[in-house]
Amino acid sequence: MAAIEDAGLDPAEIDGIVRCDHDLVQHNALAETLGVRNLTYWGSTGPGGVAPCAMVGQAVAAILSGLATTVLVFRSLNGRSGRRFGLAPTAASQPSVGGGMTYDEFFMPYGLLTAGQMFSLIAQRHVHEYGTTPEQFGSIALAFREMANRNPRAQMYDRTLTMEQYLESRMIASPLRLYDFCLETDGAAALVVTSSDRAKDLRQAPVSIRAVCQSSGPNVQPGMQFGVMTRPSITHLPSNECAEVLYRTAGMGPADIDVAQLYDCFSITALLQLEDYGFCKPGEGGPFAEAGELALGGALPSNTSGGHMSEGYIHGMNHVLEGVRQIRGTSTSQVDDAEVSLVTSAPPPGPSALILTKAV
Repeated sequence: MAAIEDAGLDPAEIDGIVRCDHDLVQHNALAETLGVRNLTYWGSTGPGGVAPCAMVGQAVAAILSGLATTVLVFRSLNGRSGRRFGLAPTAASQPSVGGGMTYDEFFMPYGLLTAGQMFSLIAQRHVHEYGTTPEQFGSIALAFREMANRNPRAQMYDRTLTMEQYLESRMIASPLRLYDFCLETDGAAALVVTSSDRAKDLRQAPVSIRAVCQSSGPNVQPGMQFGVMTRPSITHLPSNECAEVLYRTAGMGPADIDVAQLYDCFSITALLQLEDYGFCKPGEGGPFAEAGELALGGALPSNTSGGHMSEGYIHGMNHVLEGVRQIRGTSTSQVDDAEVSLVTSAPPPGPSALILTKAV
């Protein structure tokens, strides 16, 4: 309702809804609750953190194809009081090997049970190949926490973080410490997508979707996430291939990006994307962060609302909203003259991403 009100619309004007396939709220239930008169398009995509930018892409496709005129895109979850994504499955809930229909269950007998464990293995490999240090991981956590300290909506708004606190925090899955992990959050985020012509007459200054893409890359792995461990290299995600499609579609490159909202379920996830999206060479993501380049005034101010590690974990939909705020000029950590914003939805097996720009 807040998103619809922000656009100056009535719920009856919504004719499309896109949801994440992990969301517990179905499109028809939401339409009934909001007072939507007639849905001419509904869709879903996922899984989880892969979804947000791809969900916006579905809305774009629906509008360009004439299936809808005004599409509501949303994500809601009770990641703290409900399903806690960081927990390993219990013996009662764990599927039998071969019976869970995700492929991930083939890794479980060997002790790979959670996303945190998987990304810790990726981080270990990055340390092995490039010498990435704890302080470099910590620089990512501190940069995002500083952004959250300016954001009254952030879970960590009033909680500062120092490098000493970071280094003294408990190890969860080596080399990832407590503050390398995203938060567990109850929350929701939504936005409205419509045509450029119609947006000119709405309440807010419109933000243009310059490009949006999904890409699995070659030899996509089966499963929710653990299959990524079978890739020839685990020190880059399929974000590498997604970046190529995104930049080609937008007619832009890394040098054109003013601000980024990088999917940060863990610090290593953000670090890998710095390299995959071309902001630095492989192995240089750690030094890039340590040099302060993710902070305001740096080469790539990132996760300016605090991101998943310090604002809240809404599976990346909050990143899309912050990308919009940056282009509007309304962020609590506003980048001066921001005209191009990158937003990523990153985890395996295949990511999505978008580039937002000022409307012409």
